[in-house]
Amino acid sequence: MPSTGRPAPGAAPALSPVTRPSTVDLITAELRNAIYSGALRVGSPIREVEMAGQLGVSRGPFREAAQRLVSEGLVVATPGRGLSVRTIGKDRIRPLYAARTVVETSAARIAVAEAGDEQVASVRAAHDALVRADATHDALQVGAADLNVHWALVAASGNPWLLRWMTTLIVEVRIASFTVSEEYVVRKDAAESHAPLVERLEARDADGLDAAIRANLDDAVTRLLTPEAAGVETLEEPRPLPAPRLDPIDL
Repeated sequence: MPSTGRPAPGAAPALSPVTRPSTVDLITAELRNAIYSGALRVGSPIREVEMAGQLGVSRGPFREAAQRLVSEGLVVATPGRGLSVRTIGKDRIRPLYAARTVVETSAARIAVAEAGDEQVASVRAAHDALVRADATHDALQVGAADLNVHWALVAASGNPWLLRWMTTLIVEVRIASFTVSEEYVVRKDAAESHAPLVERLEARDADGLDAAIRANLDDAVTRLLTPEAAGVETLEEPRPLPAPRLDPIDL
C-alpha cells in the first residue's frame, strides 16, 4: 500500500486472491489500492514514468497493469491526454448503487443458503472490525471497515464472479465519494446500522437480509446525493491530500 500517514484503510479492494501473483498483478493491486485510499486522487493523471519508478518496476508491466484498471473502469484513457483516475459524479450514483444492490442481494441469498460457519464468522469478524473503527472517529477508517463488511458478505457466498464485481464496485464507491464532496462522510453509528446485516445472515433469514442490505444502500445514496435529508449524525474528513510517493513493490 502507498504511505498515507495512517493505517491502511481496510483490505477490501485488495482481497482478490491470486495463487502466484505476477509483477503485473502486484502493480494492479497497488494502483487499485492507491485509488481506493485516495492516494491517487480522482481525476489525477497516471504518470507512467514517475509512478513506475516509484514502484521500482519497468514501464512494460506498469502499462499492462494500468490497462487492466482501464478495463475495470477505474482508470480512463483519453486520446491526447493519456491515463487518469476516473471520476464518478452525482448523475452516476444511483446506477452504481443499483449495481451494488444486485450483487450484494444475490450474494446474500447464496450465503444464507450455502455459507458455512467459517464464512458466516468472517462476516461477524468484519463487523467487529467496524465496531473498533467506529471508536476511532476517523471517517476514512470507518468507511473502509463499512465497505469491508459488505465485501465479506459477498465473499461468504463463495461465488468468484460476484466477488470480482464487488471488488471493483467497492473502489468505485470510494471514487464516487471523493468526487461528489470535498469531505469524506460516513454515518457516526456505522457499526449499529450494519448490525442487521450480520444478524440476518446468522439467522439464515434471506428476506430479512435482502431488506437490510437495500435499506443500508438506500441510506448511503441519500447521504451522497442529499446529505441534508439523511437525518443521521455523520463523521466528516477532508479528502486526502495530493498523492504521496508510492512505496516500492516487494517483488
